Amino acid sequence: MNHTSEYDFTIICPIYNERDNIPRLEESFRRYLPAASRRACVLFVDDGSTDGSLDLLKLVCGRNRGFYYLSFVRNAGLSAAIKAGIDHIASPLVGYIDADLQTRPEDFELLLPLISDHQLVTGVRTGRKDTFFKRFQSKFANAFRRMMTHDGAADTGCPLKVLQLETARRLPLFKGMHRFLPALVLLQEEATYAEVPVPHYPRTAGQSKFHLWNRLVSPLVDCFAYRWMRKRAINYRIGQSDL
Repeated sequence: MNHTSEYDFTIICPIYNERDNIPRLEESFRRYLPAASRRACVLFVDDGSTDGSLDLLKLVCGRNRGFYYLSFVRNAGLSAAIKAGIDHIASPLVGYIDADLQTRPEDFELLLPLISDHQLVTGVRTGRKDTFFKRFQSKFANAFRRMMTHDGAADTGCPLKVLQLETARRLPLFKGMHRFLPALVLLQEEATYAEVPVPHYPRTAGQSKFHLWNRLVSPLVDCFAYRWMRKRAINYRIGQSDL
């Protein structure tokens, strides 16, 4: 039996060399899960860590109710970790949060009230605690993405999101496309998304895995991949069936 089927909401938390952050993650989820407005659990997806993160995750999941993990044989990237989480959960709602805790689990409560009316609810970071150069890269990349995709999203880089699992399973995720979730949701007929302002916090442990190439250059290239996909997206609705 898939343990996540016992819950209404499974939070995917990708992990890549975040050993120093795992104690804080454990503390944060131990506080949030029992207090969540939906029956909630967390699924850590270890993306081929080499710093002992997986061994620590096993200990953490072994001593906490509602904590689960899966691990890759080798590093596959953030989009692959999110996709694997979506593929392996059985709750009707799926959340996503980064392991750096620059967004916090309790702020899912700002998003969850809207998920009944939308297929995706995503945070928009307020009071950014990043450097000026990171904020500039993010602002430029978001503006270029909006021009190319017409998704209207203010901050697709915010690592706090809730999706309906049925919608998430239909997303054509591939490497780098975690930055395009609102645009990908809009490819589905009659699908909508909502944005909610959420607090942003400084990273206090571990190191960022993002740099100029994967924060700015690669997303710009991916915009052209999305435009190619948008013209070829498949949409259909079943009218009748005797299955």
